[in-house]
Amino acid sequence: MMTDPSALGNGAARFEDAPLDGAPFGDTPFDDVPPEWTATVVGHHRLRTDLAVIRLIGEFVPFTAGQSLEVRVPQHPGVRRRLSPALPPSLDGKLEFHIRTVPGGWLSGSLVADTKPGDEWQLSAPAGTFYIDPAGDEVVMIAGGTGLAPMRAQILELARRPEPPRTYLFVGGRSPRDLYAADMLYLLAGELPWLTVVPVVENTEDPNWVDEWYEQSRVDIGFPLDDLLQGTLADVVGSHGAFTEHQVLVCGSPGMTRATVDRLLETGTPAENIQVEGF
Repeated sequence: MMTDPSALGNGAARFEDAPLDGAPFGDTPFDDVPPEWTATVVGHHRLRTDLAVIRLIGEFVPFTAGQSLEVRVPQHPGVRRRLSPALPPSLDGKLEFHIRTVPGGWLSGSLVADTKPGDEWQLSAPAGTFYIDPAGDEVVMIAGGTGLAPMRAQILELARRPEPPRTYLFVGGRSPRDLYAADMLYLLAGELPWLTVVPVVENTEDPNWVDEWYEQSRVDIGFPLDDLLQGTLADVVGSHGAFTEHQVLVCGSPGMTRATVDRLLETGTPAENIQVEGF
């Protein structure tokens, strides 16, 4: 199902550039209570001052790669929010979320800073139509920041197929330091011959302030500086011309998705080929 690119407010929430604060639960008739599953935090990996990868293991959650889940955490039991797993569903109950602190979003900041192993999360209500037809046309994914999470889930889901479609992943950040998953993507592209990763940065130099979490998590694996394309995702993707025979997926902040979809349409990509996950 393709999403109208003008309806950027539809779809599952992501984790940057928008408040991540949920609303308290209201009264719900017993018969309408959706199924709920429990998972326990087994890893809290702070990769940047404002970003963490959180891994959980628990009950099997029947969602589709690319969908989001409604989440409740013990630090704020009366609040629920939608997050997108970065792994496809697994029978052993493994889950992973990429969460970025949002200015003004007190819940996102708490998830990044306060989550700890042993926390029990409640998960429910899989939703969303972000989808790749594994037997369809070639795929173009355009991910800004932690909009990478549902893209990664779908790439790993495609990897289970005997003949996945050729897939191009454009992943962007403000500077090289923002490409928080560069090591994982570099290794993944080396393992999957049908996957091409195109790293994009607006500036080739990082800010002059030190991010201690980044320094602690640095590794020597990643894309060489010469491999980084400079510009916005909209500009870089637009420079490749029209994607007339592709499945095109866009995920990121509202500004990034709007600018990218506008460029796609301007360069001739049919609107019906484009799926958008907005906040």
